[in-house]
Amino acid sequence: MEENKVNDLSSTAVKKDSQTKMITGSAWMTAGSITSRILGALYIIPWVTWLGAYSNEANALYAQGYNIYNMFLVIATAGIPSAISKMVAHYNGINQYGVSRRLYHSGMYVAMAMGVICTTVMMFGARLMDNGDPNMIPVIRSLAWAILIIPGMSITRGFLQGYNWMAPSAISQFVEQLFRVIYMLAATYFIMKIQNGNWVSAVSQSTFAAFIGAIGAVIVLGIAWMRHQREMNDLVAQGEVNTEVSTQTLIFKIIYQSIPFIIIESGVTIFQLIDQYTFKRMMPLVGHFTKYQMDVTYALFAFNANKLYMIVISLASALAATVIPLLATARAQNDQEDMRKQIQNVLLLFYFVMIPAALGLSAVAQQIYTVFYRYDAAGVVVLQFAAYISIMLGLYTVAAAMMQGISENKKMMMFLAIGIVIKFILQFPCIWIFEGLGPLVSTGISMFVINYLILHSFNMEFHLRFDKMALPTNQILAYSLVMFAGTKIVMLIIGHFISPYGRYTAFFSLIPGVIVGAGIYLYLCLKSRLADQLLGPRVARLRTILHIK
Repeated sequence: MEENKVNDLSSTAVKKDSQTKMITGSAWMTAGSITSRILGALYIIPWVTWLGAYSNEANALYAQGYNIYNMFLVIATAGIPSAISKMVAHYNGINQYGVSRRLYHSGMYVAMAMGVICTTVMMFGARLMDNGDPNMIPVIRSLAWAILIIPGMSITRGFLQGYNWMAPSAISQFVEQLFRVIYMLAATYFIMKIQNGNWVSAVSQSTFAAFIGAIGAVIVLGIAWMRHQREMNDLVAQGEVNTEVSTQTLIFKIIYQSIPFIIIESGVTIFQLIDQYTFKRMMPLVGHFTKYQMDVTYALFAFNANKLYMIVISLASALAATVIPLLATARAQNDQEDMRKQIQNVLLLFYFVMIPAALGLSAVAQQIYTVFYRYDAAGVVVLQFAAYISIMLGLYTVAAAMMQGISENKKMMMFLAIGIVIKFILQFPCIWIFEGLGPLVSTGISMFVINYLILHSFNMEFHLRFDKMALPTNQILAYSLVMFAGTKIVMLIIGHFISPYGRYTAFFSLIPGVIVGAGIYLYLCLKSRLADQLLGPRVARLRTILHIK
């Protein structure tokens, strides 16, 4: 009897520990992801200003180049960071730390080879990927350099995440973005303002900044590795020795595990590439548009809105990076109950941060768009709509990561394939009906279907307690709607006294709107104890500080 009690207490402690790890890891990854995303959005203000009349064309060119780069980046890293993170967590979970170390070395060999191959293809195949725009060629080639070193950097991030050490990844993300932004702004200012140069050259140097940023991240990860080296060596020395797993077997496992990750992690990029290569071909079929009009319209949803709602999606990306190793550990220990609780916790945590963030972005869309790009009625409408679509994209990021964490890769690839087929089928009808909003509409519907299939699969395997999730989910939605209404009212009142059409006035009216919106949501979550339920008992201290009973 006593032994059973001890086992129950031990099991409960492990589950609490895994939830604590998830929240702590999510906090680090969220901080790193959000700060790097915010930094990656803030540069737009001076960048667009210095490019002047060429800003929308530059945004369109930048977006197209980065879509191709992201696709090659996923191929070059071969999904290895996430696969490594998952496999390291698996072997660490069964006390085979030596295998994890050999796994890392084997992954580096694969990543280096893939980096060289993909860089070569981008350099010499740029003309085949320019989508009929010769300005794309120097942009693609400038991005190729980063592919050389990012795979190894990503492998190291994945390895450290497999130990649930999220801080090095988060800090390296921020430093990578900081180095990138400093270089691209300095280069753009020099080319456009000092030399009065060509805007295509400015975009090419701005994209080359990805290589500079990667160097900064490598430095941070190198320091983190040295700090943790003694601890890792001790774990290897104390762990079980497994000589049956050869290096060749590990490389095969990495490649086998990585193929689904390539496809799944490139899901959002595949949708963006579909837009890139179909939008300008379909638009002339639904109306008379000049190349400039199509470039500007494409820039509105593919770059301008994308840069802002990706800050919101970075919240989901942070959760995704945290949950894979935790679910992989639970799967390795065959703990069905823990896996079910992990999935439920992640979904609730996702709703808790994503829904209010998306609604908040929609509420201040006019002001935030004006601050970043100058006022544009069409751009504001696109951003408002894209904010809602970001919920579907964010849920895909988290749900797909969980599917990978529980090794349901084949099923996930099938769901993604269904979504891509739906995207292709709906693309032209949506562009015909909604024009510039069409690609976002088709993406939103396709992602909704994929997310439904994933959640249904979870429910069939783990019997999720939707009855227990209903109350906190409804609370999150209700508090988010109250926050949205409150923020919108504040913005309307301020708009009667301060013009929302100027950059500076929009910025100063944005600040009280954000403070009021965040204050409303925070107060309601603390007052109802919803924050305690999802984030843990430490939140009680914040309630005491704010004198909320």
